[in-house]
Amino acid sequence: MTPVSTEVWEPAPLGPLTLRNRVIKAATFEGVMPHGRVTPELIDFHGEVARGGAAMTTVAYCAVSPGGRVHRHTLVLDDRTGRDLRHLTDTVHAEGALACAQIGHAGLVANQVSNRARSLAPSARISAPAMGPVRAATRAQLEQVAREFERAARVAVDAGFDAVEVHLGHNYLLSSFLSPNLNRRKDIYGGSVVNRSLFPREVLGRVRGAVGGSVAVTAKFNMADGVPKGLWLDQSLQIARLIESDGCVDALQLTGGSSLLNGMYYFRGDVPLAEFIAAQPKPVGWGLRVYGPHIFPTYPFEEAFFRPFARQFREALTLPLIMLGGINRADTIRTALDDGFEFVGMARALLRDPYLPRKLREEGVAEGLCIHCNKCLPTIYSGTRCVVREALWENSRH
Repeated sequence: MTPVSTEVWEPAPLGPLTLRNRVIKAATFEGVMPHGRVTPELIDFHGEVARGGAAMTTVAYCAVSPGGRVHRHTLVLDDRTGRDLRHLTDTVHAEGALACAQIGHAGLVANQVSNRARSLAPSARISAPAMGPVRAATRAQLEQVAREFERAARVAVDAGFDAVEVHLGHNYLLSSFLSPNLNRRKDIYGGSVVNRSLFPREVLGRVRGAVGGSVAVTAKFNMADGVPKGLWLDQSLQIARLIESDGCVDALQLTGGSSLLNGMYYFRGDVPLAEFIAAQPKPVGWGLRVYGPHIFPTYPFEEAFFRPFARQFREALTLPLIMLGGINRADTIRTALDDGFEFVGMARALLRDPYLPRKLREEGVAEGLCIHCNKCLPTIYSGTRCVVREALWENSRH
């Protein structure tokens, strides 16, 4: 077995921070926040990742407002949850890692029925995740959203987070402004690439102004939506250059896909449709039986599947970049650094084994144990976990 090169395990800068290595735990919705509460399970989830050797762990998904939640069991980053999250950041820091809060507004992906609150979009549209029509945001409402991002960012700093990741991916609200198929506005926030990028860039500037230089500000950024007429490289590269020129973020984490229209684009691998159906209320399950194959198309898993797209951004930008997407092997991490990426983000691989970074460094392990079955995805409704790891753990108890 060939160990990961020592460069991976050397301290590395991210804005004002120094991370202990180049491996970041990417945001994975933890599913253990009933009614938006911070629970011991959430703290333990991130404490274990920190013990496992990752340099920074990302809490997902912290909504900036009640209407911006994915559903009612999503955190709203307000003063109450901020005080409770201090226990989480203290736990992570005690293990030698740093903590990042992912903040965002779900927009067309917000379940309005579960939230009992109306959501917003760049343009009016029927949305299946929203359970009905979503209205187009007024200029006054967008100003309110920008203020909510500012407030959430300040709460994150007060809660002890070292970094704030602004969600510009997966066709959540800010991402949907970037997408030509979702943004049909006729005002300054619609039309050209520059105009469609304006509101997300304004939010990034407001977040940076709210936190100052004491924490890192990053953005999870869609390279491509994975849907017809959606955002693709020809426009996302232009937007990334605009973001870089604004000077408000310390790094981009490169992703793709649409939680609204094509979620499997950013997962790849098997589609656990039967498990999804079983996890839903019966009416939703019946709908999934009919429409599931269309909602969840199959993409064969490939190691580092976003690398070909991400390399285009590395060529075009000097801004630090975090490569994401199916990173499981030591040689993949080496290749990412050789390509010029400053960090790698790992998600499902660390669900299967939170101690993988430590094993890569100390034991010369060549790759993680994730088999890309995606059976972890339906567990977001009952506590996100690897079902293979869970089964092994249960067997060891008996």
